[in-house]
Amino acid sequence: MAISEEDLEQLRATVSIRDVVSQHVPLKRQGRNWVGLCPFHGEKSPSFNVREETGRYKCFGCGASGDVFRFVQDFEHVDFVTAVEQLAARVGYQLTYTSGGESRERARRKKLIDAMRDAVEWYHQQLLTSPEARPARDYLRSRGLAGDVARNFKLGWAPDDWDRLSVQLGAPGDVLRETGLAFTNKAGRLQDAFRGRVMFPIYTENGEPVAFGGRVLPGSPDPAKYKNSSETPIYAKSKTLYGLNWAKGDIVAADQVIVCEGYTDVIGFHRAGVKRAVATCGTALTEEHVRTMKRYATRVVLAFDADKAGQGAAERFYEWEEKHRVQVSVARFPAGRDPGDLSVSDPDALKEAVDRATPFLGFRLQRVLESRPLRSPEDRARMAQDAMQVVNEHPNVDVRKLYAGEVATRVGMPVNDLVAVAVRGGKAVVRTAPARQVGVSENAEFVAVALLLQRWNDIADWLIEALFHDDVARRAFLALADAGGALTAALTDADPEAREMLERAAVVDLDADPFVEACNLIAAATRRELARSTRLVDPEAMREATEARRQLEFLDDAGTAQDAAGVLLGWLERRGEERE
Repeated sequence: MAISEEDLEQLRATVSIRDVVSQHVPLKRQGRNWVGLCPFHGEKSPSFNVREETGRYKCFGCGASGDVFRFVQDFEHVDFVTAVEQLAARVGYQLTYTSGGESRERARRKKLIDAMRDAVEWYHQQLLTSPEARPARDYLRSRGLAGDVARNFKLGWAPDDWDRLSVQLGAPGDVLRETGLAFTNKAGRLQDAFRGRVMFPIYTENGEPVAFGGRVLPGSPDPAKYKNSSETPIYAKSKTLYGLNWAKGDIVAADQVIVCEGYTDVIGFHRAGVKRAVATCGTALTEEHVRTMKRYATRVVLAFDADKAGQGAAERFYEWEEKHRVQVSVARFPAGRDPGDLSVSDPDALKEAVDRATPFLGFRLQRVLESRPLRSPEDRARMAQDAMQVVNEHPNVDVRKLYAGEVATRVGMPVNDLVAVAVRGGKAVVRTAPARQVGVSENAEFVAVALLLQRWNDIADWLIEALFHDDVARRAFLALADAGGALTAALTDADPEAREMLERAAVVDLDADPFVEACNLIAAATRRELARSTRLVDPEAMREATEARRQLEFLDDAGTAQDAAGVLLGWLERRGEERE
């Protein structure tokens, strides 16, 4: 397949290269050129030049150069034909294909997109004109989403009928099924996928409709508040961001993208004049999303409760920050208020929350430091422990040291003590005893053995044999467990290596939280067991492994840690028995 040279020349003459580039790169006029930071390599001084008269660009830093087609190819990571088609669609130009027709794949995609575009308009007209849609219009009006807002975002209404869309849209059945607009029911008839819902059309960044999100009205018996299109040949949730088609110009201009939790939050930001908001489509934020956003901005603001996902999410965010050179921060909103509500009641508060967004680690740390009062030295020590646990999640030691200083100031401990914890990294163990302390070389299993000797009642219920990976520590634990915590009896029964460990553990001075140390061992043992379980085929064992992964995240939350620890200990014991 090829595109006629005449069409290519006409597009070059019609499309402004400056307009195309400026969607992604802020440009400033310098003489006859437009200059900005190169989108193809990191730089602090602008060396990327665009000349409108010749329709060319050139970076004097990395050497990237070409015409408007090459720019779209390299920036969007698409082939030449796709780049030409995108630019043609931008200006409404009808292309001629010299092979006598489009490829089957492109023709099929176009047919699916056209059907989705017709469905968007059909649902939209239902909302605007159908008497049945009055409750939907009233609901949208109560949320500040009526009138021009509904028209600008093409909101719609899916009637509570079995097949009205399927019958009236006029699209072939295979197209309706392939787009996810309908399915074949048990009676062998086409049935509409969405019924009795307010419809939010989802577009690609280039403005092609590919999916829907449908919301039930308040009081609906349907337990699923939101229903989203399943993935199709034209729609991948992990790569699609709701609202990017409307927001990308403002995102480039501000070098900032705001990530929301839902469609109404995105619309709320736009209503408040902050038109650089997007949302994931019923899925967690993925690296593909981050890669897409990086094409438009280097600053990402999370406009949802970023602490819910726990440490696992934190590790991913830090990895993405380093890998994709983005800065992730978090906007904090008044308690119980979401962006959609604030856009109606207090749009200034919405803007202020974004303007005052704090770095992701700073946000998580602030949550810990504000979680409880500091009434005693013990409170301060525990707070330091919890706070440094969060700080040490970050992979950059210099960042950890700076935040360690903030923690020290907040809890009233010597800065050097907490900086040392930050430098050591890993699981944070803050010790305040001035006498002999556990050395850096001693691992968590030794600490657990020492705590068994010194604080049996506080930790014994949380330790089992499966938690000990080191064989000497395991034997020392078994000797101590068999003796019920009595050192003399344990020393009598222990082998020489285990006896030596017990003797050291009996005299070591340490200040550690027994439950925290037990959780550290439980987490490590769970990860080891999950690594062994990658080839499970038994459905029940696979289900249990999935549940263990979920409980592992709950282990990081003080409110759910005890329950999670109990579940994981039971799973670890069962896995050990099955191997025996």
